[in-house]
Amino acid sequence: MKIAQNSVVSMHYTLKNAEGEIIDQSEQQEPLVYIHGHGQIIPGLENAMDGRILGDKFQISIPPESGYGEFNQAMIQKVPLSMFDTVEPIEPGMQFHAETSNGMQVVTVVAVDDNEVTLDGNHPLAGQNLHFEVEILQIRPATTEELDHGHVHGAGGHHH
Repeated sequence: MKIAQNSVVSMHYTLKNAEGEIIDQSEQQEPLVYIHGHGQIIPGLENAMDGRILGDKFQISIPPESGYGEFNQAMIQKVPLSMFDTVEPIEPGMQFHAETSNGMQVVTVVAVDDNEVTLDGNHPLAGQNLHFEVEILQIRPATTEELDHGHVHGAGGHHH
């Protein structure tokens, strides 16, 4: 069976940045399981999975426009420190959920001074070339229920 629209795919992956450092990997955890053709993984990787077969192992580099997008300077903004009424001090690297014009998104604190907090709404991997090593472990047709619910059920998926 080849990977096609509505296939449930189980895979192991390793994601590295341009310097070859491992950013994320599934090897020590559960495999990544997704429904193909539903935008559940980044577009460049989903396109590369199309037509692959069980046991395929491959490497691919995904440019930003097919990954998490280009870095957008407009996504960086300064807000008053007074907006954060938290017990903990606000520090660079902290992440918060924020309501934006694009809906709920994660923002990262990049700088803090006496009066302002600088927030970055870009995905942490925006603007980066992503280097994947992939191994396809399982391929099967999605069930009607999985397609209705928009996610995988059972092992490696969602349980109700």
